Amino acid sequence: MIMGTRRAGFALTWAVALTLCLAGCGANDAQQGAEFSKFLQARVLDKPGVHVPQLTDDERASFGHYAEQYAVITDFNKAMDQSVSPKLTAAMQAGSITSIGDLSTRLAQLKEAKAGINAMESALGEHVARADAAHAKLEQPADLKPVYDKTYDRLVTQPAAAFKSIAPVMNKVLDQAIDLGTYIDQHQASVRISGPMIETSDPAVRSAINEKLQTLQTNQQAVQAAQARLRSVVYGS
Repeated sequence: MIMGTRRAGFALTWAVALTLCLAGCGANDAQQGAEFSKFLQARVLDKPGVHVPQLTDDERASFGHYAEQYAVITDFNKAMDQSVSPKLTAAMQAGSITSIGDLSTRLAQLKEAKAGINAMESALGEHVARADAAHAKLEQPADLKPVYDKTYDRLVTQPAAAFKSIAPVMNKVLDQAIDLGTYIDQHQASVRISGPMIETSDPAVRSAINEKLQTLQTNQQAVQAAQARLRSVVYGS
């Protein structure tokens, strides 16, 4: 009887201790979620544009395991800074068209720019897929989820869409620039390049160049519009 009483008492004590631990853990988790939600609202959503603040040690401690959920967002932006933005910048520089006169001499650079745009688009797709998969697996309390989802949209979904919108229009412009440059190169005998100007006495060549140039300029405007959308997302203007 004595041994049985001791076992029962031990079991009761353990059960009470477990209940207290669960209650305490639940309260702690709620507090961490609330602190994390407050941080996202004040440091990201209440500011225009894209802001990805890095956590201090104190913030990481106060957010508990929610700091790992924030890492889904920061890891995506780090990847963008390392392997997406540089590719786009390099491609835009290589593909910049300053005058019609140097198109035929820059065909290799234009093709390099096109390869860079394709590499950027591929890297972007991989990073978005990885972040979306991690986001879908997150478990969050009802009051935190909408705040986190808005933050994810601001810092992941919108920038990714803006970057992605540049690729097809930039590729189209590069294709047309390459086509025009190739055409000019093939008709060197009948054209004369003077600085930014190109002249020809052949009506058929003049018509073809003007048509190709007009199409190129129209699509350059589409690139500028896509760049403007990207700036609007980044700066919130």
